[in-house]
Amino acid sequence: MRTLAFTLLLTMMTGFVTNAQMNPETAKPPVAKKIAKQDVLHGEGRIDNYYWLREKTKPEVVSHLEAENAYTASVTGHLKSLENDIYKEILSRIKQTDLSVPYKLGDYWYYTRTEEGKQYSIYCRKRGSMESEEEVVLDLNQLAEGRKFLGLGAYAVSENGSMLAYSLDTTGFRQYRLYIKDLSTGKLLPDDIGQVNSVVWAADNKTVFYVKEDQAKRPYRFFRHVLGGTKDELLFEEQDELYRIWAYRSSDKKQIIMASASSETTEMRSLPSDRPDGAFRILLPREEKHEYYVDHREDLFYIRTNRNAKNFRLVTAADSDPSEKNWREVLPYRPSVKLEGINLFREFAVFTERENGLIRFVLHHFGSGGRKTIDFPEPAYAASGGGNPEFNTTVFRYNYQSFITPSSVYDYDMQSGKQTLMKQTEVLGGYDPSQYHSERIAAKAPDGTVVPISLVYRKGTKKDGSNPLLLYAYGSYGISQSATFSPARLSLLDRGVVYALAHIRGGGEMGEQWYEDGKMLKKRNTFTDFIACAEHLIEERYTSSSRLAIQGGSAGGLLIGAVINMRPDLFRVAHLAVPFVDVINTMLDESLPLTVGEFLEWGNPKKKEEYEYLKTYCPYTNIEAKNYPTILVTTSFNDSQVMYWEPAKYTAKMREFKTDKNLLVFKINMGAGHGGASGRYDAYKEQAFNYAFLLGQLGIAQ
Repeated sequence: MRTLAFTLLLTMMTGFVTNAQMNPETAKPPVAKKIAKQDVLHGEGRIDNYYWLREKTKPEVVSHLEAENAYTASVTGHLKSLENDIYKEILSRIKQTDLSVPYKLGDYWYYTRTEEGKQYSIYCRKRGSMESEEEVVLDLNQLAEGRKFLGLGAYAVSENGSMLAYSLDTTGFRQYRLYIKDLSTGKLLPDDIGQVNSVVWAADNKTVFYVKEDQAKRPYRFFRHVLGGTKDELLFEEQDELYRIWAYRSSDKKQIIMASASSETTEMRSLPSDRPDGAFRILLPREEKHEYYVDHREDLFYIRTNRNAKNFRLVTAADSDPSEKNWREVLPYRPSVKLEGINLFREFAVFTERENGLIRFVLHHFGSGGRKTIDFPEPAYAASGGGNPEFNTTVFRYNYQSFITPSSVYDYDMQSGKQTLMKQTEVLGGYDPSQYHSERIAAKAPDGTVVPISLVYRKGTKKDGSNPLLLYAYGSYGISQSATFSPARLSLLDRGVVYALAHIRGGGEMGEQWYEDGKMLKKRNTFTDFIACAEHLIEERYTSSSRLAIQGGSAGGLLIGAVINMRPDLFRVAHLAVPFVDVINTMLDESLPLTVGEFLEWGNPKKKEEYEYLKTYCPYTNIEAKNYPTILVTTSFNDSQVMYWEPAKYTAKMREFKTDKNLLVFKINMGAGHGGASGRYDAYKEQAFNYAFLLGQLGIAQ
C-alpha cells in the first residue's frame, strides 16, 4: 500500500490521484509554494506570494491545479452516491429529445432540437411550413467531435436565407472564429475572416460587417467584408479603452447600427442596409454619461435615452436628422419605472418596463395610440421578449417562467389580445407545481434601504429555524436577477432546502439608482445588503446560521468572498463559482480582458481614493487568520473573464491563513471557460457535484 506522502509526491509528478489512492480521513490539501512578488502602490509595499500561479504554461502550475482536483476528488468521494443520484434526478426531469418553438424569418421556420445522448443542440429550418422537409443548418454535435469544449457565438442568416455566418469557440476562452456557410450546398466558403465578435449581414446578402477584438479582448475595430474578397475595409477603430463596440440590424431591417459604449456613455452610427458600400454616420455624438440606444421604423429612429431621465424615456427623431432638437417624446420619464427595452413592429411597439423589481410589457398601437399591459400574477417571476425577428407581424412572442412555473413561450396577438401558450418546458417525473410555494419578502439594510428577497420552498415547510437554506445573489453591473425555473433545483427543494434570491444593490432590479448605489465607492452596500438578507432570513426563522449555504458566481463570487471575510460566523458553507476575488491585482493589469472598461464599475487602484476603498473589501486582500465556513471554489482553466489564477491564488492564501478545520476544496475544469462545461450532460454533472457538496455540508446525505 502506498503511503500518503508517496501519493502526494505522485500527485505533483503526474497531476492525478484516484479516490482509491487517497484516504479522505487523512488527506492533506496541496500546499502552494510561496514566491514573494513585491511592488509599491501609493507608497505602500504590497506582497503577493502566489503571483506565480498566473504562469499558465508552466508544468508546475498545471501540476498544482491537478493536485487540487485530486484532493477535491478524495475528500468528496463519500458524496459520489448523492452526486450520482442528483444527476439521475436532473436527467429524469428533462425531455432529452425535444424541439424549440419555431420562429419565422423570411421564407423559413427556424428551430433547434436536441437528441437524447447528444451534448449539443441541432439548428434546423423548414421552408414555408413546419410540414416541409427538414434542413439541418448546423449540427453542433458534429462540430464538437474530438473537442473538450464548443461554444456557438454568432448565428446570422442572410436576408434571403442563402448564407449562414456563424462563429465557434473551441477552448472556452471566448475567442470565436467566423465561418460562412453556403446553405444551398452545405459547404463553407473559403473566406477567412478569423476571430470576430458581432456579425451583421447587409441587405445584399453578400456584405458582412463584423467586429474584432484587441489583445485584451476589447471589441474595438469594425470592418466591412464582401464575400469572395480578400481585403476587408476598416470602417472604425475605437481608441478609448473604456469603450467597446458591437453591431446589429434594426427591427425593420433598414439600418445597420454600430454602437460604441462605455458603461456610462454611448455613441451610435448607422448605415442604410441597402447601401452597404456607403459611409456610416454618427447619430448623436458621445457626451459623458449620456446613454442612448436606437432602433428604426418608418423613417424614424426610436431612441431610448437617459437624458434627464435616470431610468430612461423613449423619444423619436427623423432619420434624416436625429439631433436632440428634433426629438418627440413617446414615453415620458417615470422615476419609479425603468424602461429596459423596446420591440418595434410595423403597427405596434412593445415596451419592456421594470417596476418594483418586476417586468411588465406595455403594448402600443401606432395608429390609435392605445396601450395595453401584459401583467403577471406570481409574486416573483422572469419575463423577456422571445426574439421576434419578424417586423411585419401582429404577434409578440415572449418567455415567462418563475420559481414554480417551467419556462414557457407565449404568442400574444397584439391586434386581438389573444394569448397562446406555444410551449411550456415539460418536466418529467410527475412534477406538481402545487406542492411548492413562492413568495417575496424584504430585509432592511443598515442604512434603512429595503432589499427584496425572492423565495421558493416545498409547501408545509415550517419556519422554525431548522431548514437548510441556499441564498444566492449577484449584485453587479446593473444586471437584474429574476426568479427563474430550474429542474435541477427541485433536487434541493425536495430535500427540504429553502432557496432564496437576494436582490441586492449593484444589480438593476430597482432601477438605475439601485445600481449606482452598489458600484464604485458605494460597492460595500452590495455586501452589507447581502448580510442583512441573511440575518433577516435567520430572524424570520427560515433557517439558522448552522444551516445556511451561500452561493455566487463571477462578480457574485466576489460578493461571497467579501461577505465571508466580513461575517464568517453567519454561514455554514459558501460556494464561490468562477469568483472575481483578486480585485486589486486584476484591476492593476490593463492587459487583461475587461480591466480598463471596468474602471467605471470597480474603480482604478492607481487612483489613491479608489485603491483605499477597494482595499476595504477585496476578498484576496482581506483574508485573515480566523475561522471561516466550509468553502467550495470552482473555476475553469480557460476562463477569459475571471482568470483561473484568481480562485487558485485565493484558495492558496485561504489555506495559509484560515484557523478552522472546515473543508476548503478547489475544483477546476481544465477544458472549459467562464460558463463551465459546454455540453449539457457535462453541465448537469457539474451542477450535481455542486449540489451534493452543499447538501453534504448541510447534513443531507441522500
